[in-house]
Amino acid sequence: MLTAIGVVVFVLLLQFSVALHEFGHLLTAKAFGMKATEYFIGFGPRIWSFRRGETEYGLKAIPAGGYVKIVGMLDAEDLPEEDRARAFHRYSAPRRLLVLAAGSISHMILAFLLLLVVFVGVGTSHATTTIGTVTPCVSTTSSGCTGGDPPSPALAAGLRPGDQVLAVGGTPVTRWQQATAAIRAAGPGPLPIRIRRDGQDLTLTPVLVAAQRPDPDHPDRTVKVGVLGVEATSRIVHAGPIAGIRDSADWMVRIVKASVVSLAHIPQKVPNLIDSLHGGQRDRTGLVGVVGAARISGQTLSYRSAPLAERAGDLLLIVAGLNVFIGLFNAVPLLPLDGGHMAVVGYETIRRRTYRLLGRAEPGKVDITKLIPLTYAFLAVLLSLTVLLIAADIVNPVNIG
Repeated sequence: MLTAIGVVVFVLLLQFSVALHEFGHLLTAKAFGMKATEYFIGFGPRIWSFRRGETEYGLKAIPAGGYVKIVGMLDAEDLPEEDRARAFHRYSAPRRLLVLAAGSISHMILAFLLLLVVFVGVGTSHATTTIGTVTPCVSTTSSGCTGGDPPSPALAAGLRPGDQVLAVGGTPVTRWQQATAAIRAAGPGPLPIRIRRDGQDLTLTPVLVAAQRPDPDHPDRTVKVGVLGVEATSRIVHAGPIAGIRDSADWMVRIVKASVVSLAHIPQKVPNLIDSLHGGQRDRTGLVGVVGAARISGQTLSYRSAPLAERAGDLLLIVAGLNVFIGLFNAVPLLPLDGGHMAVVGYETIRRRTYRLLGRAEPGKVDITKLIPLTYAFLAVLLSLTVLLIAADIVNPVNIG
């Protein structure tokens, strides 16, 4: 049940993101006096609509995006005399660029607000220095213990749930991240760990084993580290408004950097998608489509080993990250994306100013019809990638664990 709820919440939030994206275009266009005649969510046959002023608002049958129709955006558009002064192309370059960028900006604003809701409202999970789980083995797979896995050093040394870790290797720890870093860095071999149990301080010396684990600095790689075999308890922490804004801004920077890297690495991630359709190992840090993201969102909300508040916060973090990615992708300077239209406006402005400096006549508008072959080629690549992602998400999905 929670899985289905998670999928529905994800889809609704994603559709809201699309609506907000288009509303960003609409709001800025109207603010500058441009004439917008339609604002629709979806494509295809009209399901429902109403008119307010000169704009028709409504829903269409295919919920796969949306659009705002602003007069004068297309070169071939034949405009009546009364609309020509309010046509998109008659406005200054900065205003046109802001209208075009408003969609991506809307995604960024929504992502920031979702992060703020998580940090201040829902709260985030913080690991304590108290042991919550002692694993029976050091698993080398995601399917649990097998006969070939070494026994857990923590279990063999007598560590128990409820033990509070005070020091690792003689170094006092106040945060679980410090304990984890010390254990990973120690590598295989004996490592004294001072704990507090039932009000008494004890020192146990588990013999760590080495195992491959994800590199925190490079999640797509693994490194050999020392492993103890414990998990910490966690508690939900609510940030204050100022701290929440600071944490949200910090996360925005991190998500933007990760999204830029993901965009740059799309071509080299495609072979793994193709291989996964034939039974190959799916890269958990690779590309995931809308179907896969919806599936992960459902699994996140139903993951019963974590408190519901933490799961809800994780789902909102997924949607926030997706909004940042969509906002950046939409700004890629290729038609028909908004970034492509922004690139045309920028090129026209630079060319016009260059001609003016050289004392030459105004060059006029760019003939955008010459870019149609490139636009169709990009759309073909985008459609192929979408189909490939859907197929991979169905045949060999990424699952959380």
